[in-house]
Amino acid sequence: MASLLVGISPAQAHGYISSPPSRQAMCAQGRVANCGDIVYEPQSVEAPKGSMQCNGGGSRFAVLNDNSRNWPATSVGQSVTFSWVLTARHATSTWEYFVGGTRIAVFDDGGRQPAANVSHNVSLGGRSGRITVLARWNIADTAMAFYACVDLQVGSGGGNPPPTTQPPAPACGTPWSASAVYTGGAIVSHNGRRWQAQWWTQGETPGTTGQWGVWRDQGPCG
Repeated sequence: MASLLVGISPAQAHGYISSPPSRQAMCAQGRVANCGDIVYEPQSVEAPKGSMQCNGGGSRFAVLNDNSRNWPATSVGQSVTFSWVLTARHATSTWEYFVGGTRIAVFDDGGRQPAANVSHNVSLGGRSGRITVLARWNIADTAMAFYACVDLQVGSGGGNPPPTTQPPAPACGTPWSASAVYTGGAIVSHNGRRWQAQWWTQGETPGTTGQWGVWRDQGPCG
């Protein structure tokens, strides 16, 4: 039973900012090279609450903290709508947004379960030039939060720029194999979609195990 719980826990809740694209979204889309595992897991930047680092201060995904990389910045006006994609919905306390260590917005969900897609309109408070916004999704019933950093180029106009083409799906990763052994948290691709194992499995085809089965659908991939 203990091993089963260890396998399940990494997939209990996931999410990231898809628009304007966060650093992990940039990596998943291939717009920034040599990102490591975050390419396959943009939704998995989970760490204890309270961090002011892009990777949440954990041991994984340290590349997200590297400001020397050429992170593309999205041009915006004095307000911007941040859109989250939640691959697993979890009871939420608050959503927080920071610039340079100063909190510029907070949205209180009061412990409710969010929708699969969540958007917040945030005023940038008269800032201009290049800035990095740190976003924190605080889970209501655990000590954990999910983190995303978004690089912006703030001009004098208002609102978000017009939408462009749909960003490409995250990279597919390793194809599923009937003979391979997978443990909880493993990511595979099958029939154009990404799947995450919830516990130890072998020979169980993704997409056939049902809502409560071993494979959890992580969405399309390319």
